[in-house]
Amino acid sequence: MTERIDGPPPGAAWVTIDIDAAPSAPAPAVAHSAASSGDAGGAAADCRVTPEGFDIVDVEFTGARAQAVENNRNRITLLAACFVVAFSILGLRLLDLTLYTPADVTAQMVTSGDDGPVSRVPIIDRTGEILATDITTPSVAVDPRRVIEPAATADALLTVLPELDRKWLLARLTSGRDFEWIKRKISPRQKAAVHALGLPGISFRHDPHRAYPKGRSAAHVLGYVDIDNHGIAGIEAGLNGRLTAAGAAGGAPLQLSLDMRVQHAVEDELAAAMATFRARRAVGIVLDVHTGEVRALASLPDYDPNTPSEAAPSARRNHATSAVYEMGSTFKVFTTAIGLDSGAATMQSLYDARTPMKIGGHTINDFHAQGRVLSTAEVVMYSSNIGSAQMALDIGVERHRAYLGQLGLLAPLTFELPEIAAPLHPQRWKDIETSTISYGHGLAVSPLQIAAAGAALGNGGYRVAPTLLAGRDAGVVRERVLSREAADATLGLMRSVVAEGTGRRADVLGYEVAGKTGTGEKPGPGGYQKDKLVTSFLAIFPARAPEYLVLVLLDEPQPTPETFGKASAGWNAAPTTGRVIKRIAPILGVQPVPAQLQNPLILEAGLR
Repeated sequence: MTERIDGPPPGAAWVTIDIDAAPSAPAPAVAHSAASSGDAGGAAADCRVTPEGFDIVDVEFTGARAQAVENNRNRITLLAACFVVAFSILGLRLLDLTLYTPADVTAQMVTSGDDGPVSRVPIIDRTGEILATDITTPSVAVDPRRVIEPAATADALLTVLPELDRKWLLARLTSGRDFEWIKRKISPRQKAAVHALGLPGISFRHDPHRAYPKGRSAAHVLGYVDIDNHGIAGIEAGLNGRLTAAGAAGGAPLQLSLDMRVQHAVEDELAAAMATFRARRAVGIVLDVHTGEVRALASLPDYDPNTPSEAAPSARRNHATSAVYEMGSTFKVFTTAIGLDSGAATMQSLYDARTPMKIGGHTINDFHAQGRVLSTAEVVMYSSNIGSAQMALDIGVERHRAYLGQLGLLAPLTFELPEIAAPLHPQRWKDIETSTISYGHGLAVSPLQIAAAGAALGNGGYRVAPTLLAGRDAGVVRERVLSREAADATLGLMRSVVAEGTGRRADVLGYEVAGKTGTGEKPGPGGYQKDKLVTSFLAIFPARAPEYLVLVLLDEPQPTPETFGKASAGWNAAPTTGRVIKRIAPILGVQPVPAQLQNPLILEAGLR
């Protein structure tokens, strides 16, 4: 039974006592007590009666106090929920920053258009060597609207990026825009340090960045890109649209005709020649005479395309394509080929070189004067200016000029590089101009133009278009500019230059090198400067079955004790070319001519 006693005295508590328990086994009784609190409500407590006393089991509030307790409980629950949500967001953001996938960002950046960073496909050489490729690098950005303390944020960033200007940085942090770059292309270590600062509004972007694993090698061919990966020099600029379109589509690498093994050999020999002869610069080209594919193209001094801003402007200039030179006596082989093709000259023609030649108030002399009448072969072998001038006049001013145009020597080349110079030729073209141009003075062209024109002498008379793309020439219909007989005969004369003439130091046993020296005086304010020379050597090998052309040019080489004080092409450009051929012929797979078939002096046509 349960008995309730009501009406306790004011301020006293009432209790309800359970007395149903058996006397022999006194069970604990539960009591409920309430404290009076007027309008504020009260509290009821359930108590357990034991022999030792009362234990409070539960407390129940009533009235306004109960409502207050319930409100507090709801607030605590809501606050806890807010903390859970906040920490969940922070956790997800931390996961995003630490497990961020650069490839995803790269894919986003591809669609950013011309105003943002773009992806580019790799560039490889003909053997598959990677010459240029994209890597993903982080950059620091800011949403200025989310920056809480700009000054403190700037000071914190400067601890990691001290190269930034504080005033400039503050302007970025307070611009009010939704996005500003802070620093492009930072290192992973710098990114980690900035991330550790935990600055509101600071974020990272991961963009494609061009890298050139070969460093300086083939720098002028490859060129370089700007901060947003847009090409601004070399083939990166010349084929910018192709490289970026393929990059956006995930296309195949761009394969060049270059062979980096050949490129390295050429660069190495040019550097040695520059050091030996103290030349200002050097150029080297290796060209397939049948397809026009460029296997090597070097211009020294060069630069590292990974850091082009650190190089001098002169080093960034590609002198193989964007500079023009009066090439000197290498032009004599073109005059001879034109003479033979036009019928103005034969192998039996004779030219009086006993005395200097007077024309238009000018005097033409021979550097290697023989002081006698020379045959067509001897004009080339002994590099006679007088003989070449007489041959050109026999050809005729207009016809000589037209042939030079057909050979591609009077107009800019079509080539994959944007750095292409236009030839410099006289506006007034009369007898004196024809005479001097016949031996390489008065007409300035790029080294690549000479190489492209020279290929016609090695392939039986066809003009080729030089190219840096592997396999581009397949299926192209070639234009004949010289008869096969004229081309072959001229090639035979070039072989005699190496066998017994001014190019003997270019000969390489087993490869029957055919070539021609060229020594030109550089024009200056007061006329031609005898102490400032441009020397070159144009070589084709093997003469019996031509495959490749090599052109070497040295700008202002100096005499040495080993050259007996001479600085002409036979003493510097010719031996440099010979060393290049000796190194690259095995790489290119050119088989040496058996000893029993080698002919040291080839003066006749019909080499093949």
